[in-house]
Order: sequence, then structure tokens, then C-alpha cells
Amino acid sequence: MKRLLLPLLYLACACLPASVSAQTTTDAAKADGKAFGRDQAAAAQSAATTDPDANRIPNFGSVPNQSGYFDDPDRMAREAASQASANTGYRTMRDSMDRRAQFAPQDLDDVVARSNVINDDPLSYTSGMSISGSQGRCVPLPPGTGTAARYMATCNVGYTATQENRTCPVTLNATIEQRQVYGYYCVGGSGVDPASIYNCNRYPAPQCTVTQSYPINLCDPYLGIYWGCNSGDLRVDLVSCTAPVDGATPYSVTGENVVTTSRDESQCAGLAADNSCQQDTETCTDSDPVTRIVDGIAVTQPCWAWSRSYTCAQFTQAQDCQTLESTPGCSLVREDCLSGEPCRTWERVYDCPVPDQPADTSQFICDGDVYCIDGSCETIDREANDEFKDAVVALNAMDQARREFDPDTLTLFKGTRNTCSSKVFGVLNCCKGKGFPLIPGIQLLVALGCSREEMLLHQRDAQGLCAYVGTYCSDSFLGVCLTKKKVYCCFESKLSRILQEQGRQQLNKPWGKPKTEQCLGFTIDEFSRLDLSKMDFSEVYAEFTDAARLPDELQAATEIQQKIEDYYARASQ
Repeated sequence: MKRLLLPLLYLACACLPASVSAQTTTDAAKADGKAFGRDQAAAAQSAATTDPDANRIPNFGSVPNQSGYFDDPDRMAREAASQASANTGYRTMRDSMDRRAQFAPQDLDDVVARSNVINDDPLSYTSGMSISGSQGRCVPLPPGTGTAARYMATCNVGYTATQENRTCPVTLNATIEQRQVYGYYCVGGSGVDPASIYNCNRYPAPQCTVTQSYPINLCDPYLGIYWGCNSGDLRVDLVSCTAPVDGATPYSVTGENVVTTSRDESQCAGLAADNSCQQDTETCTDSDPVTRIVDGIAVTQPCWAWSRSYTCAQFTQAQDCQTLESTPGCSLVREDCLSGEPCRTWERVYDCPVPDQPADTSQFICDGDVYCIDGSCETIDREANDEFKDAVVALNAMDQARREFDPDTLTLFKGTRNTCSSKVFGVLNCCKGKGFPLIPGIQLLVALGCSREEMLLHQRDAQGLCAYVGTYCSDSFLGVCLTKKKVYCCFESKLSRILQEQGRQQLNKPWGKPKTEQCLGFTIDEFSRLDLSKMDFSEVYAEFTDAARLPDELQAATEIQQKIEDYYARASQ
């Protein structure tokens, strides 16, 4: 083939015209480049100076289909949720996140070692004997021990509130009253006869008001008191009273106009009495002019009418607990009120198992002899070693304690506080919990309203790194919680989370209130009082076993048997 290709290649090169090489000179290349640049510049200039024309834009339409989202932004979230639930790719990814293989660890070192020895020198075990094709008995591993992983799932019951803004007018009424005013003199201070009609205590407010006051100096030479005089605290008051004082003679009686103002709020009485309405603002709507003539009298007020606004709610019963109520293994733990009195929104907390994965049937415990010699087969029953997993977990717990020790606070297994907000009874929930995987697509979730911090929290929770602390209401209206905030404590590893959760139960140290919990670690004294033997670490057994998994014994036995048969097949040729 090579001898044929070489002449063909030579002929092909020889057929090229001489002009080709001439066009590849430097000057020709520069000329071509300049010509191309001029053409592109002219095209760009023409495009920049030409008036826009919708007909020249490919696939342009007068009204895009997405314009419907402008009037109803929540429609995008509803359609996205609907598409996600019906999408095959979404269901496949969600199932893969919900389900993980669960198996018990096994000890296969002895069998694999014996199989490797036989594979290396089969004649030393079979010399002079007939070889059968029989295979040893293999049985699947027993199901794993311990409880399955669980998580705290939440849902809501109560009411939704549809808000409506309503207004009502408030007006100012002014009236003029004619009345007589009586003027009196009185004497005040210590030493005045209480029974005297001139004692100022006989002219009480609000009927009487002091208009002027004059102090009296008894030592004034004008008064002619030279023996035993003192300045004292005596005074003479001029008092104006709206009614005559019994026994006293006024020095003047005059008439005056009294202006009385009152607010007419009768048109707002219904909204004010409605418990479903909450007053927001009050704005002046009539202040020009500020001075007006009422019954011939000029009256000045900064405002003569107002508009008062209320936010009213229509309450509708709602709940989203149907899924948890119908999930096998979920049990109601507690019910918390998310808002103040009267409480209209409650959160139900369920303890649920993480969805199971199909059992891994590829792992077996096999007989020590994986083949029979001279028709004699021996069956050796073996059991999985349950001590290995406990030892591995204990060692990892100690190593985790060493790595997570905080020398500044002298604490172990400190977590980080993470929060996630969501609308109560909303379609989009960015932090449902590890039993409810998010729909795939980071950009889509961001567009729908989830923050990257919330998605990271959900991913860490789905990985078993976060412990649920609780929920509190971050925005409410008339007892209806509109937005809630879920609080989690997240840790460096799943093992640290388990130590915190079950360790707090042993120490009788529950999580604090969601608003204040800071995910503090254990003190050295608290950690020393923990009994690891009473903790359930079954959730992490598989992870430690995966790190040191041995080859599948049944597959190894089959391969060894085949190699032995191939060996003797070649020897017989």
C-alpha cells in the first residue's frame, strides 16, 4: 500500500500550477488582507448608517411569546415547575439523587488471597487429579444493619392572605362659639388666707387661666411696710375665666369667639373596625388655603382633609402537607406557629427516612473453595464481619476531632449557620430538604428566584452535611406568615453532623431558637462525656466501605476458574 501511495502523492504535487506559489508571496498576502479589510469596513459603515428595519432582522416578530410574563411574572415559576415534573431528564436526575446503593461491608481478604495463590500455581493443588468445572457456592450479603438515614421535612398549614389596598376620607370640621369671659384679680403664694375669695386657689383650671402675673415685694418703700417686712413669694395674678366664680366680683366681663375643630372619621369606621385590615398611611389632600372664613371668623389650620389608606386581607385555608402525610415512614414531630397572635400559619415538622436505593446484589459471600477437585466439593459458610465498620468509624471520629479542633474557643465540631428563605405555600422552594432534590439547572433556579447560597445549602444538605435547626417567620401580615426562613447548621463532614445531632441528645443540649442559634461546637468536657458506642453511624458505613472496597468475589472466582480451565486446555494440546 505504501508503494502505491507515494507515486500518487508525487503526481498530485507535480500537477499544481506555478501560479499557486506566486500567490503566496508576502506582498500578495498583504494586498488580499487590505482588500478584505476595506470590504468589511464598507459593510460595517453601511450597516451603521442605514435606518433600522425590522424586516432585515431574522426571526423577528412584532410581539414575542415571552411578553405574557410581563403581566404575570409568577407564571414563569408555575410553568417551570410543571415542565420540571414532566421532564424525563429531571425525573432521572432526581431519582439518582434520591436513591443510593446501600449494602453491608464484607470481609473478602481471605478468599481473594487464596484465589490469587491458586491462580499463580494451579498444578500444585491439582496434580494427578481430575478437574471439574464446578463452582463454589456464593450467597448474597445480608442486608445492612442499623437505621436508614433520616431527615427533618417541613410543610405548612393555615391560611393564605390576598391583600387589597383600600382608602377612606377624613375631614376637619370647624365651629365658632360665642361666650363671655370674666376677668379676676387674685393673690397667690404662702401666707394667703385659704378662705379668702382673693386666694388664687379659688380660680382652678381649666375654667380659669392666668393671663398675667406680678410679684409682690413687701419691703418696697412704696408699700410703707418698715417693720418685719420680707420679700416672700407673694404675687398678684390676672385670671381669665369662662364662667363666673361664686363670691368673687370680676373686674371685667367681655365676649369672645372660640374656635373648635374636630375630625370626622365616620367614613373610616368600617375599615378601622375590620380585624382583617391594617392602617398604613394618612396623607393630607386639602391644605389650600390654610386660612378659611367660618361664620365670619378667620380660622387657620395646616390641613383640612386627609386620605387614609388600609391594607386588607382575604383569608383562605391552605396546606401543602399531602405529600409528607402519604409518605411511608414519615411521622409528625411537632407543629410550630410561624407568626404572632392570632396565629394563622403553622409549620409541621416530620421525621422522614431518606428514600431507599435498590439493594446492591453484586456483592456476595462465597465458599472458600471456588472449584471442585475429583468431584469432592467442600462448603464453608462464612458471615460478614460487623466489627470492621465500627472500628473505622471510631478512628475517623478521632481524626475528625483532631482536624476540627478550634484552639481559639477550645471547641470541637463547630458548624456554620446557613439560612434559606421561601414563600409560604409558594411554588418555588429552594431548600425543601435532602428528601426533595432541586430541579436541575443553576441558571434556571437563579432566574426563578433562588440564590446561589441557597442552592449551595441544598446541595450540602442533600449530601448529609447539614442539620435542620428550625424555621421562623421573616415577613407576616395580620397573623399570616408570608415568607419564612429555615435555619441549618452545616458541618465539614457527615460524621461531624451525626456526632453533633446524637451528641446533643446525650448531653441534653438541644438546638437554640432558629433566630439565635450559632452552631457552636462541643467543649472538650462535653466531647469527653459522649458515648460513641451508643450512636448510630449506619448512614456513613457505606462511605467508609467504598473507600476500601475489594473486588467482587464472585467475579474473581469465575475469572480464576476460567484461567484454570484455559491453562489445562493449552496443556492438553
